Amino acid sequence: MQRWEKNLYSTWISQLIAIIGFYFVFPFIPFYIQELGVTNSAQVARWAGILAGAPALTMAIFSPIWGSLADKYGRKLMVERAMFGGAIVTTCMGLVSNVYQLLALRILQGALTGTIPASVALISTTTPQERLGFSLGLMQTAVFSGASIGPLLGGVVADFFGYRCSFYITGSLLFIAGLIVLFLVEEGFQPLSEKKIAGKGFWKNIWIIFSSRQLLAMIVVLFFIQFAGMIVYPIFPLFVQLLAKSSSCIASITGAMLALTGIASAFSSVIIGRVSDRVGYKKILIVSTLGAGMFYLPQAFVGNIFQLFLLRVALGLFAGGIMPTANAIIGLSVPDEHRGKVYGITASASSLGNATGPIAGGIIASILSLRAVFIFTTALLIIAGIWVTIAVRELKIAKKTKCIRGKS
Repeated sequence: MQRWEKNLYSTWISQLIAIIGFYFVFPFIPFYIQELGVTNSAQVARWAGILAGAPALTMAIFSPIWGSLADKYGRKLMVERAMFGGAIVTTCMGLVSNVYQLLALRILQGALTGTIPASVALISTTTPQERLGFSLGLMQTAVFSGASIGPLLGGVVADFFGYRCSFYITGSLLFIAGLIVLFLVEEGFQPLSEKKIAGKGFWKNIWIIFSSRQLLAMIVVLFFIQFAGMIVYPIFPLFVQLLAKSSSCIASITGAMLALTGIASAFSSVIIGRVSDRVGYKKILIVSTLGAGMFYLPQAFVGNIFQLFLLRVALGLFAGGIMPTANAIIGLSVPDEHRGKVYGITASASSLGNATGPIAGGIIASILSLRAVFIFTTALLIIAGIWVTIAVRELKIAKKTKCIRGKS
């Protein structure tokens, strides 16, 4: 097995465990808010939006910093920072006594974590270009698979053992994920020479983005996609609660719902990753974005849980193709030595969407209705798909294989 393959599969396992951990507990934050003493439905919606958006806001600030440090000291180190930092902070969340303490820890979490951009930067610099779509698609299956397994298990644990127990389990899973990267991943990182580092300050790193129309276009795409998806995120458990009505296992039902979406996304992402290497990343990104948008719309009008289940599966099949193709376009738009900082900066765009989306969703839900949120999401994803069509150009993969750091 070549080194890049060993790194890919080890990082995949680590990312899977980490995402299982995150989704083991965070989809149920609205219910934890109620347990902490907030009972008014409008206030729960607002707090859910704030707590979902807060870590993304600090992540938007810190991602470029971590990205630059990744290019200077190694991408593996940044993955370890995200895993172990997340383990400590998440465990502490199970000890809070009010929503203000939880908010403070969520803000700290955003500053320390970011396992996905860190792992993407690591894999993108150790994978041959002609296998980039497949590798990033495979990595995305870890995200979607974790997003499937995590809520399913987390919902059952929350219903039977309480939400605090879920935070402790999440912290343990993140710690295990960090150990896998520490002992199994071999980066072989070679820092840039002093001559190359000289003059590469923060603003010159930012200029890499602003001097490229392609990267600027992708920043807009990532913002719209994340903003659209995260509008729904904080209110989705409340929407399931509305449909399920008197059910006593609401966390388990919510977890199963999210699990089905994740399973469909995981299935499609690895297939779409392979297809995009042949068909073209731009075409797949357009179809995936518009398709996801069209399956959000009917969710606003469902009358029962079963209808929502079916639409979430269809949504997952299209959503699975968005991030692998977007990350592949970004990776092929810059040289290897700049990918850490570029993924860090583009992660900031995603994080801004992650930060503002939940807040907007909470406001829309509290002023209009829970159903109105799905209509807003559809409109935003259609806009994103049109923007990709107009502003993003298709990139051709270099014919020559370029495997960074050689073979094992």
